[in-house]
Amino acid sequence: MTTSTVLLVADLTGVAVFAASGASAAVAKRLDLFGVAFVGVVAALGGGIFRDLVIDEVPPLAFADWRYAVTAAAIAAAVFWLHPQLARLRTTVLVLDAAGLGLFTVTGTLKALDAHVPPVGACMIGMLTAIGGGLGRDLLTGEIPVVLRREIYALAALAGSILVAVLSAYGQAHPVGLILAVALVIVLRLVSLGRRWSAPVATLRPPRTGTRGPRG
Repeated sequence: MTTSTVLLVADLTGVAVFAASGASAAVAKRLDLFGVAFVGVVAALGGGIFRDLVIDEVPPLAFADWRYAVTAAAIAAAVFWLHPQLARLRTTVLVLDAAGLGLFTVTGTLKALDAHVPPVGACMIGMLTAIGGGLGRDLLTGEIPVVLRREIYALAALAGSILVAVLSAYGQAHPVGLILAVALVIVLRLVSLGRRWSAPVATLRPPRTGTRGPRG
């Protein structure tokens, strides 16, 4: 299996899981079929569109290759019709989101490296590709984007993109190594949720009360 084929399979798999994640979140907000499909498509394709525009691959694959849009729409529609079964699994959205995060981290970083973007820039593109779909999903469903919360989300993607860049630098960017990078992101994301890890948050001092006024 060639690298391009691996990238295509990983990309479409990421599209599918992010479409399912977005559609599940939309179903939870009681949107109609069009709304569920729209949120699913945005969640699935948003990060990839950003990636392709940044590396000057136009038109983006989401528009140039029909398989991307069809996969996203079909999965979102399937989630709409099958949501009673999926609703029984409380962690469905979180697991799908973690899987999409890992897959898009790897494909985004690899495509940036293939476009001769320096490693630091490629890592940033990989991270932004991974979080772009979730950002669009949360904004459309009226949630505070998960990347802005105290959870380990973008940091997990950044760790995965760094691993991909290191593997590529040493000529080890083969399927096994890339699967390990995907697994790293998924494990970091899910373990951080289970253990309630979070990034540091600024501590605000409460306003002073009972201060003396000016003397008369």
